[in-house]
Amino acid sequence: MTSRGSSDGMQPLNILLVRVSSLGDVLHNMPIVADIVRHYPNANIDWVVEEGYVSLVRMNARVRTIIPFALRRWRKSLGNPATRAEIGAFFSKLREQRYDYVFDTQGLLKTGIIMGAAKGRHKVGLGNGSEGSGYEGISRIFHTRSVKLDPRTHAVARGRLVVGAALGYNVDYPADFGLPDVSPNDPRPDWMPAGPYCVFFHGTARDAKKWAPANWIELGAALAPMPILLPWGSPKEKAEAEALAASLPNARVLPQLPMADAVLLARHAALAIGVDTGLTHIAAAFVRPTVEIYADSPRWKTEGNWSPKIINLGDRGAPPPVADVLAAARALLAAGRA
Repeated sequence: MTSRGSSDGMQPLNILLVRVSSLGDVLHNMPIVADIVRHYPNANIDWVVEEGYVSLVRMNARVRTIIPFALRRWRKSLGNPATRAEIGAFFSKLREQRYDYVFDTQGLLKTGIIMGAAKGRHKVGLGNGSEGSGYEGISRIFHTRSVKLDPRTHAVARGRLVVGAALGYNVDYPADFGLPDVSPNDPRPDWMPAGPYCVFFHGTARDAKKWAPANWIELGAALAPMPILLPWGSPKEKAEAEALAASLPNARVLPQLPMADAVLLARHAALAIGVDTGLTHIAAAFVRPTVEIYADSPRWKTEGNWSPKIINLGDRGAPPPVADVLAAARALLAAGRA
């Protein structure tokens, strides 16, 4: 394949990525940008994403234009003229640019419709789902090419392999999320300690993926006096965080954080420990010392595997004991001091 968009003087490729949600899935899509730029340095890369995750995608400097999608909000007021006008403006923005390639790496009907509405010469997407995914086969009707993958392909690798197959390159190097490095001089919001802290990403929408509260309390006590920050995203998670903090004098419940601040929380953590949830994966993507805890989801699917600062423990039906998580945390902290 010709290296259109490289330094050969040809027109740069115009590429649209369609990955609208959820937080972890959007994050797992981000290495595609670095892959494309590695092989097509002058490529123009745009991205359609749910409006709540725009702040995350914006951290990748190689994304040219972000097109916010607001289905989660729109579907609450589809009969409202203002909402219909907003939907119309979204599709108008989507069709302003003619793309060489449009990639749908989510494989849902809604993302297929976005792909279908975009102006693109090649429209490429997933030819099948992975084990346990919400893949919708009807999305293939919008493809000019469907790329089939092993059903046990890692969440980060799936999109990378689809795009690599279409653009003619192999993905045989570690994932690069394109996120900015952490600097000790970065300004910190008022709620963030000035010194090193640990964050417990204890909350997740599915109860079966959680780690027992007694485990968090035992772990937090063993890590004292290191400050432990407890974020939350729902009233239920807030109550859970307050219950943990009541038993841990070195723990503090945070205010409810907007997405941009939640990303900062992960970005600056000296140690992040969390269940299989988006913010845990964000900490890992920033290459922060991270312990990922798996209790009711398959570890192969999302485990951090691109950095020696990530330790993955447990698996579906086999949550790790406190002793293993504590040993991993202490090993990561010791490595950071070395």
